[in-house]
Amino acid sequence: MSKQLTAQPPANPLVLGKMGSAYGIRGWLKVFSSTEYAESIFDYQPWFIQQAGQWRQVELESWKRHNQDMIIKVKGIDDRDAAGLLTNCEIVVDSEKLPQLDNGEFYWKDLMGCRVVTVNGYELGKVTDLMETGSNDVLVVKANLKDAFGMQERLIPFLDEQVIKNVDLTTGTIEVDWDPGF
Repeated sequence: MSKQLTAQPPANPLVLGKMGSAYGIRGWLKVFSSTEYAESIFDYQPWFIQQAGQWRQVELESWKRHNQDMIIKVKGIDDRDAAGLLTNCEIVVDSEKLPQLDNGEFYWKDLMGCRVVTVNGYELGKVTDLMETGSNDVLVVKANLKDAFGMQERLIPFLDEQVIKNVDLTTGTIEVDWDPGF
């Protein structure tokens, strides 16, 4: 652990994955990625973890695919016991370091908390989560307390143009063509 640097917390922390259990005896760990393409997690550096209230910057020595898993070797972690201390640590990056996206593309983090309004002006609620279904992403929208349709939550497919008519991150509003009763 002594080779990891105590670091300033990332200005805009974003969790991209999690370290799994120790793998083997030489300090390797399984890693779980929540990026769209699992291996993309390695494109975003540096990584930060938080342990015992301290932020630490983690430097990767190596990574590779092993069967269905990805495993990593963290610099300075050379045995199973040391690796085990990192199990369940969230992998965090500074979201300001993420690359700019093309028009019409959004990071999930930017959609969280946005108000969702129908093209007719009915307020459906706020985005509380997103899900990946394989064919498309889905907005999880927590309905307002006084929803006229008695809804508590809506699942709205993120289908550009078909359902999603406009995303305005400046105002934090997503306009959708969606039946409020559904």
